Amino acid sequence: MTVDHAPPPSPPDISPLPGPDVESLTPGRGPGRGRPAVPRRLRRTVGPLLLLALWQTLSATGTLPADALASPGTIARAGGELIGDGTLPTAMGVSLRRVAAGLLLGGAVGIALALLSGLSRLGEDLVDAPVQMLRTVPWVGLIPLFIIWLGIGEAPKVALIALGVAFHLYLNVYAGIRGVDAQLVEAGQSLGLGRWGLVRHVVLPGALPGAMTGLRYSLATAWLALVFGESINADAGIGFLMNQAREFFRTDVIVVCLVVYAFLGLLADAVVRTLERLLLQWRPTFTGQ
Repeated sequence: MTVDHAPPPSPPDISPLPGPDVESLTPGRGPGRGRPAVPRRLRRTVGPLLLLALWQTLSATGTLPADALASPGTIARAGGELIGDGTLPTAMGVSLRRVAAGLLLGGAVGIALALLSGLSRLGEDLVDAPVQMLRTVPWVGLIPLFIIWLGIGEAPKVALIALGVAFHLYLNVYAGIRGVDAQLVEAGQSLGLGRWGLVRHVVLPGALPGAMTGLRYSLATAWLALVFGESINADAGIGFLMNQAREFFRTDVIVVCLVVYAFLGLLADAVVRTLERLLLQWRPTFTGQ
């Protein structure tokens, strides 16, 4: 009797399952990333360039009258003339000296008061309440008093800038000191640090981010105060050029001065950002996605 043997079962298919496309996992090649990304610096220039193009178009078609606002081309020519005859560089030098003097004076006063109030309860009781009261007073409204007290020379202009700077630095440095983690202070004490050692190695480094923020606000306020300060019988400076241009309805010169203010403000902010990168390397921050 013949017995039929069934053929042995075929081995199971153990071929690997289809996996994800390796190419799609390559950085920059995922969904929506087939094309190389546009550099961020180039993307940031698109908006201003479109605005300038729209501005020039409206001026060329007569939609935007020249006596209301000069065209970008006219403004560029006016800026070139002011630079060529030395008027604009001289005015910038005068304004920068005023801002520097006010920033140094106001910074010294604001930081000194913040240290006195932030490091000592007695100092806080004596200093904080008067500063908070003065801070609520519109500092621009003090211009008439500054003129009476200091005359119409450089002193009231520098004092106005210093006043605006001092308040911002005081608030941010004081908040930075009082915002230091108490556990860090306790750790410093456990390591044997005395009062001044804690201040130097724990409190002041912890308050440095707040100080940098206050410096940024102070620089912005300094340029704002300069605009008001140079309206006090000024005979030089960017504000003086603006006042002269207003008398003759020179909107091109006025816009040139405004662009210079904006450029100097951006330059000052870039300096503060550089200081932050140098002094705050220990602090990890979120830079966006």
